[in-house]
Amino acid sequence: MKIGIQLPEVEWEVPFPEYLAMGRVAEAAGFDSLWVGDHLLYDLPTGPRGPWEAWTTLAAIAAVTDRVEIGPLVASTSFHAPPMLAKQAATVDAISQGRLIVGLGAGWNRREYDAFGFAYDRRVSRFEEAFTIIRSLLRDGEIDFHGEYYDAERCVLHPRSPRPGGPPLMVGSIGPRMLGITLPHVDAWNVWWSDYGNTPERFAAQKAKVDELAWSVGRNPATLTATCAILVQLEGGGGRQMGNYGAGEAIEPLTGSPTEIAEQLAVFGDAGANHVQLVVDPINRTSIEWLGEVLALLPR
Repeated sequence: MKIGIQLPEVEWEVPFPEYLAMGRVAEAAGFDSLWVGDHLLYDLPTGPRGPWEAWTTLAAIAAVTDRVEIGPLVASTSFHAPPMLAKQAATVDAISQGRLIVGLGAGWNRREYDAFGFAYDRRVSRFEEAFTIIRSLLRDGEIDFHGEYYDAERCVLHPRSPRPGGPPLMVGSIGPRMLGITLPHVDAWNVWWSDYGNTPERFAAQKAKVDELAWSVGRNPATLTATCAILVQLEGGGGRQMGNYGAGEAIEPLTGSPTEIAEQLAVFGDAGANHVQLVVDPINRTSIEWLGEVLALLPR
């Protein structure tokens, strides 16, 4: 099982050089992947706050790391013209020399849609057209597409990703309609910690549902990478506040000593997770270095 970590979004205002430092520290600590959220604005109890732009951040991290995979967790197709998002992904994959995972979703936070002037209605229908354009450009290099929401007139993606067939695609949704659109084509799927309760038992139950749906659309689940975000709280964590993301039922984070957290993570592997992304409270260099002790205890 691969172990990744999500870098800060709006937990604190991070000077950009610190992002790069955290990326280097995470790679040195032994993480397999680094992830950034693709968001623009949250309303927090302390006021409105936004993160740095995701694709620019990924490009910078790609340039200062050598081994770790990188990706958006996940990129909203609503925030970019689809051919432009494919262009950004191909460029970041080239900068990283083939380490990008293209996580895609339809978005959810209306506040940022309204603030930045993006259409919020019919997000899944818009996603379906965008996904067709993005995957076709990344995998085939060209498309001529005319839809209800998007047009790509004899569009050609050049230069291409350094990998034949482009970077792997991951869908960040467990909605049946979204999975029906994407499972025939993606390489991986992801579920956020608040959407499955942050326990290996509930992840296993969710994976069983996705596997069943995969069979129904003609896809062998064994060909899909199952991934999940996992909330972890370390000493000094004050509770993750991200607008309404993760609000609802009370969810327990993983806690404990390095040995205890390693044991809990191992159970997620037993439950069928191939790749996990740790969402850490607090998220800073100290936490990343501490988690290196956890990674050392896990079979890799």
